[in-house]
Amino acid sequence: MKLIVGLGNPGKEYQQTRHSFGFWTLDALLEKKQLKWSEDKDCQAMTASFQDDHGKVILCQPQTFMNNSGEAVQKLKKFYKLKNEDIIVIYDDLDLPFGIFKVAAKRSSGGHNGIESVIQHLQSTDFVRLRLGIGPQIGSAEDFVLKKFSANEKKKIPEIIDSCHLALEIILKDGWQVAANKYN
Repeated sequence: MKLIVGLGNPGKEYQQTRHSFGFWTLDALLEKKQLKWSEDKDCQAMTASFQDDHGKVILCQPQTFMNNSGEAVQKLKKFYKLKNEDIIVIYDDLDLPFGIFKVAAKRSSGGHNGIESVIQHLQSTDFVRLRLGIGPQIGSAEDFVLKKFSANEKKKIPEIIDSCHLALEIILKDGWQVAANKYN
């Protein structure tokens, strides 16, 4: 069983922002698999699931706001009795240029408050990350991540998300190292 977490902020005002790129990626995967989100009030998350050749895959969008994302991740980990290595977190990364994504594991938060929350709640860095580039940063980080993508960037987002979905398939099938070797 695997848990794929897309980070973002709940609410319409944040839907199209850079900080909700993880949400966008899972929304597109849900649409592709013809699934619907269900509210899990106990875990403070929107969830959905599907079966693949390797078992059950749970999708999650924490509803705790970015800086408290780890609360939902920790509750789902406990409920499903998962190991940290079974968790994949998708999130925006200022350090990567827009259009680039990287697969990684066992890293620091890199200053990302959502990832810092996940690390604190799991008490570990041993989870897989799919880092979606949103840089280069213009102005303060706090303002930049809450801005919407430009019209030109929006045109490229479907292609980026499709590539991320392919990377996720490889992670689920062959492991994060194989995906990292292919996409990094």
